[in-house]
Amino acid sequence: MARPRQALLNRQRIVETATALIDSEGLAALSIRRLATELGVQGPSLYNHFATKDDILDAVADAITGQVDVSIFSRHDWRMALRRWARSYRDALAAHPNIVPYLAQGPGRRPAALAMADAVYGGLVDAGWPPARATHIGALMRYFVAGSALGSFARGFVEDPRLYADRYPHLTQAHRLAEHQKSVDEGAFALGLDSLIDGLTAVYEQVVGPLPAPPAEGILPAPPA
Repeated sequence: MARPRQALLNRQRIVETATALIDSEGLAALSIRRLATELGVQGPSLYNHFATKDDILDAVADAITGQVDVSIFSRHDWRMALRRWARSYRDALAAHPNIVPYLAQGPGRRPAALAMADAVYGGLVDAGWPPARATHIGALMRYFVAGSALGSFARGFVEDPRLYADRYPHLTQAHRLAEHQKSVDEGAFALGLDSLIDGLTAVYEQVVGPLPAPPAEGILPAPPA
């Protein structure tokens, strides 16, 4: 029998299949045996590409992180860059919420995750933020974005008005939140992001000095003296 033109397995196919499994059934569903079954191969063949299940998880996590646009920090004022990066980051995580707890452990040795941390930190320091403050901002934004992508606030309330009617007088409309899930969750994220940027702008002016007006699209301001 002639050999197939392409190998049955490669890293990309393994990562894509593992991602789909995690998306549909959660982190607990991922095992070498289950992944091999999904791929139609024997478990040991996966070890030709990944040494451990954690290596597969790292690859899945890094592939998702790699979808986040970090180039904006070299093209925009730090306020605009943070805003656009946060939205790109949330979009990537919200598409794969089951991987968020694994991502929340930190970048580890993952290249895309380290590149993102480097871009965010470097962009903030280049904009004049003291290194310690830049670290705090990076952590703050990660907490905010990961939390917003982890689940839906609106869908956390059951659609049964009887549950709230007598015992919870301020929640008599809570059963309707799920039907407005998108506007509630996206509105909350937008409000939180605006509040964070406004607050950080005030801190910047206290710590570094006055900020210039936001620059025209695509034009970076001169760095602070």
